[in-house]
Amino acid sequence: VQLQASGGGLVQTGGSLRLSCSASGITLADAAIGWFRQVPGKERGGVSCISASDGRDYYADSVRGRFTTSRDNAKNTVYLQMNSLKPEDTAVYYCAARYLGSSRLSPSALAYAFWGQGTLVTVSS
Repeated sequence: VQLQASGGGLVQTGGSLRLSCSASGITLADAAIGWFRQVPGKERGGVSCISASDGRDYYADSVRGRFTTSRDNAKNTVYLQMNSLKPEDTAVYYCAARYLGSSRLSPSALAYAFWGQGTLVTVSS
C-alpha cells in the first residue's frame, strides 16, 4: 500500500496549486481521504476531507472558499485545488486514507490509517 502526495512547489501570494494524492495497492474511491498540513514545531492539522460514499467534504475555516477537494476515481487520484494562496498556507501537505467509517467526515489525523509522504508548498509574499 502506497500513497503519494505530489504537486507542491513555490508560488506567489494569490497563486494556485493543485495537489494530487495517488495510490497503489488500495482503491481511493472506497476510502475517505483527508488532506493535512504541517509546519515545523506544530502538529499536523486537518485541511480538508472527503467521504467515500457521497462525496461530502469538509474544509478548515482557514481554507474554506479557497481550497477544493475532488476525486477522479478512474485515475485512483484525489486532488486538492488550492486558490488564492497565502504565506500562511506554507507547509508540507499530506494525504491520508481510511476505510473504517469512510462515510463519515473526520479532520483528525488519528482517524486515518494510510499516509503518504508529503509535498512541500511554499507561498512567497
